[in-house]
This record gives sequence, structure tokens and C-alpha cells, in this order.
Amino acid sequence: MARGENVFRRKDGRYEARYIKGRKADGRPLYGYCYGKTYEEAKSKADIARNRLHFPEAPGQDGGRKLAVFCDNWLRAGSTRLKPSSLAKYHGDIENHIKPFFAGKGPGDINQDEVDAFTRALLHEKKLSPKTVRGILALLRSIFSYIEKDSGELRRGLEITYPKDYRKMVKTLDAKEEKALLRVLAREMDLEKFGVYLALRTGMRIGELCALRWCDISSEDETIYVAHTVQRLPRGIGQPEQPEAPGGKKDARTVLVMGTPKSGSSLRLIPLMPDIAALCSRFAPGASEAFVLTGTDKCMDPRKLQRRLKKYLQECQIGEAHFHTLRHTFATRCIEVGFDVKTLSELLGHSSIGITMNQYVHPNLALKRENMERLKTVITI
Repeated sequence: MARGENVFRRKDGRYEARYIKGRKADGRPLYGYCYGKTYEEAKSKADIARNRLHFPEAPGQDGGRKLAVFCDNWLRAGSTRLKPSSLAKYHGDIENHIKPFFAGKGPGDINQDEVDAFTRALLHEKKLSPKTVRGILALLRSIFSYIEKDSGELRRGLEITYPKDYRKMVKTLDAKEEKALLRVLAREMDLEKFGVYLALRTGMRIGELCALRWCDISSEDETIYVAHTVQRLPRGIGQPEQPEAPGGKKDARTVLVMGTPKSGSSLRLIPLMPDIAALCSRFAPGASEAFVLTGTDKCMDPRKLQRRLKKYLQECQIGEAHFHTLRHTFATRCIEVGFDVKTLSELLGHSSIGITMNQYVHPNLALKRENMERLKTVITI
């Protein structure tokens, strides 16, 4: 049992979760109890009951039975365990897709035909990619599961069929394009060009670069410690006490938020190459807490760095590329020179080797041809 969760295993084998639902006249706590066959089931029921106390359902005769209300309650229940970026994404998917399609319907009103029609509408009417649709359907399934645990109103037997996600060939810079970009970056290099160069040579994400401070770079160990990221998120969505990033421009709709990287695996050490170590010595200010890309106590907005990259790419006459292209390119170059995939996976901050292979490693035609040529030694006529 985790400390403070008040979940116990009873003598009859069931789990009992206790939560405070009020106070007695003398101030002592009044407890509510939830039971389940597993630890997770009992804890989930207690979380839902506790959430209802703080976030009561909308008033009205049947307002609490509408799918839209369950969606809102699901978001509130997840507000303590999800990252603000995830909450913002789920909020957008709910408001833009799930609520409009199932408007006015209660969970018990939704049948299999409507679920299938929702999938078709996302794919064919809204023209969303299969990958995006799979994410929305996974969210809908999670909400359905929440409804079943909360009220049991949803009829069982509903099946969600996920569309096949065909992998697209992502853009990477070929050797000629990379050299052209390097020439632009080397010409009168400043902190912004240094940031782009770091992305090309380390595979760091744009938010990680903008959140990087000089104290995260060790000249003694010659390493970069990736421990933070900065993102621009819709204002008012996510954990209310999430700190705003220093230097973020005021915006009525969005806010710049400093937080931890994408996942636990994204916390990582990246060894410095000699040329990067030399550039760090050149640009490092006296203040260790200064941000690398600005040299001040104010971080750079990722949108600004994106605009700078677009300008540099235009100078090279490179089209249809974005900041993540640099990450793809780094991964591909590492494979080309013989990196083992496990090492590369850790450098990129992935949770598994499969993600590295499937999403970021794309051998070019020349490398494929080189490998095919090796068959000459074993296949002859």
C-alpha cells in the first residue's frame, strides 16, 4: 500500500479504500468506503467518489447523465496525474471532436453504429490522419471505462476498431542539405544558430533546448543533462499551480509553461562532441542559471526558435522541413555511422528501442543500396 492512499486488503480477500467524505460535529473525519476485487479497482472507485465531492456534476434533471459531463469529470479526475500538455491535448480532442459528435447524448444512448460513424467522420469528413484518429479513439475508450466504473450506465459490448496506421516516410536532411545548413549556421554563429546546431548534433527536442540552462552543461564531464522542457499551452487548462516559464510573453489564450520532459526516459545525459564543447566555452556567460539560447534569466519561446530555423532553411533553399526534422536527421546519421540502437534510444530519451526503430531511424536509399551490395558475396548465378 502506498503511503496516504488508505487502501487495505480485507480478510475476505477484497480491497477496501477509505476516503474522507465530511466532518462530524466534533470535527472528526467522516469516512466513506469503496470496495473492489483488486487494489486498483478499489482505489479507482475511491478516487471517483472523492472527485465527486470536489467537482459535483452539473445541475439539472439529467445533466449529470450526459456524455459531455462525464468527459469533464474524467478530465478533472486526471488533473492530478497527467502532465499539463497531456491535459491540454485531451481537452482539445474532447471539445473539438467527442462533444460535438455526441452532443446531447447520454452514455446509454450510444450504440455500436454511432461509435463506427464517429470513426468514419474523423477519417473521411475531418480528414484526420489514422494516427490522430487512433489517439482520439483511445481517449474515448478511456472515458467509456471511466463511465462504467462510475455509474455502470454504458452498455457493455461496444467495440472500438482502430484504423490502421501506415507509417509515413518522414523528412530527413540528406548529406547535401545538411552541409548547406551547417554553412549557414557557421556563418556568424550566435546563440540561436547554436541552438539549431545543438538540435542537429544531439537530437534534443525544441522544448528541451529552450529550457536548457548553462548549469545543465558540465564542462568537466563534457555532458548535457536534459531535465526540463518548455511548452506553450492553452491558458487555464492543466494543473492550476503550474509555473509559468520565465520570460514568457503574455498571451490571452496561451501560456509558456516550464516542466519536466516528455517521460521519465527523457531525463538523460548526452556526451558533448569536441566542437560543441568548444562552442559552449565560447558562448557560456558568467551566470550558470542563465538559459543557453538567450544568455539571460528569460527562456526563449519555442515559436521564436522555429521561426529562426525556417529562415535558415530558406537561405539553404530547403523546403518542407521543421524542427523535428533535425531530430530525425540526427538519429539517421547515428545509424549510418554504426551506433547500436540501445545507445541511440537512450540519447533520444525513448522508453523503448522499438520507438527508436519505428519512428526515427530511416535509412536512406544509398545505405539500403550499400547493404544490398553485400549480398553479392553470398548470392551468385
